[in-house]
Amino acid sequence: MDGTAPNTWQQIWQAVVDHSVHTNPPTPGSLWPVIVLVVLVIAVPQARRWGRALGTIVHESGHAVVGLAVGRRFHGFTVARDLSGTAVTSGPERGVGRALTSWSGYPAPAFLGAVLTATALRGWSGASLAGLTLSLLLLLLMSRSLRTLGIVGLVALLTLTLWWWGDAVVPLRGGVVAGIGVVLLLGAWDALLDVARSHDSSQDHRTLARITFLPAWFWLGTWVVVCAACTWVVVRAGSGVLW
Repeated sequence: MDGTAPNTWQQIWQAVVDHSVHTNPPTPGSLWPVIVLVVLVIAVPQARRWGRALGTIVHESGHAVVGLAVGRRFHGFTVARDLSGTAVTSGPERGVGRALTSWSGYPAPAFLGAVLTATALRGWSGASLAGLTLSLLLLLLMSRSLRTLGIVGLVALLTLTLWWWGDAVVPLRGGVVAGIGVVLLLGAWDALLDVARSHDSSQDHRTLARITFLPAWFWLGTWVVVCAACTWVVVRAGSGVLW
């Protein structure tokens, strides 16, 4: 028995490594899932809702990750019926940490979308999915409603499935992960358009205007700059595969 347990753990670890190591970058012909996912999210209302739900999860995760990084406490998050979200952190009401925490939500989907797309197009889709799955499993622990648990759990299950059985669809897996990244990036732009048109005083850029000396339009502009930079990363990564 003493020799069996180590061998079992070694086999499990080797399986994890095998599913996460670098593979050949996807070919142009294997990138059709990108087009399919983008068309679905744009043309099919239910798919668009799932895209918005994924964007909300990433948005609230951005608040949580940055909040923890600057020393705030993260108490959990919820996804509402209209697919908006709320992340609860505690700490000083003003200061750099609070500002960074409030700022980080809207750029998060664009940043993650650029990372997923760029890594997938370079053959690292397995590693990206492994990290995404682990993050989603941790988020399950911080979900504070049944709806949130269900949405995060389903996304985690789909991500885990694509990671574990991805070898069966390689090189299409790279196209799927890149497609998810592009969907997140488009969702980030869509969310910026929504928040720019909104007059809700609780929106993050107006919160930032209240807790800093800079106006709301300045913070909205910083999000546009980040989304533009992430778009440039995706376009450059895609051009490296297509041309």
